[in-house]
Amino acid sequence: MAQTAQRRATYDDLYSIPENMTGEIIDGKLIATPRPARRHVHAASTLGIKIAPFYQFGDAGGPGGWIIYFEPEIHFSPENIFVPDLAGWKKERLLTPAEEHRFFVCPDWICEIHSPTTAQRDRIIKMRLFAQSAVPFVWLIDPAVKTLEVFRLESATWSRLDAFSENDKVRAEPFEGLEIDLSVLWMEQI
Repeated sequence: MAQTAQRRATYDDLYSIPENMTGEIIDGKLIATPRPARRHVHAASTLGIKIAPFYQFGDAGGPGGWIIYFEPEIHFSPENIFVPDLAGWKKERLLTPAEEHRFFVCPDWICEIHSPTTAQRDRIIKMRLFAQSAVPFVWLIDPAVKTLEVFRLESATWSRLDAFSENDKVRAEPFEGLEIDLSVLWMEQI
């Protein structure tokens, strides 16, 4: 029996999903996920609040020179449009006009916060595609089990540099100049 060819998703398909969902195109397939739960949002927001002042603005003696965004729409290709929880670019590389909501420059760092519905996709499919797109660093955070894993791309393969949990104090690439107390990422600490 012949299989029917599945239509590849296009950018216009992102407009068809409900407003309470986040849409991405992964390997040509439209993926819609519910907006993240509070635990997920708390971890992403708190991490961004910790990193941005030091690395984006140079506060407290930080180096500055980075642009950190929450949920940017990154176009790796027409078949791979992602909305990671956080992404960062070295300022000199980010050439996207301010009025444009789409980013066509590969980030220097991506952080994905796992949710029950996204963990497998983040870890397997997205990590493969981030490697193909030459994202140098990826952090994976799982708020349910209170972990942070740090990966660096080396010769098109991910190397896990380290893993941290619960109340660890972290200095991790590419933001090793800043110590982050992981306990602030978990909802139980507020």
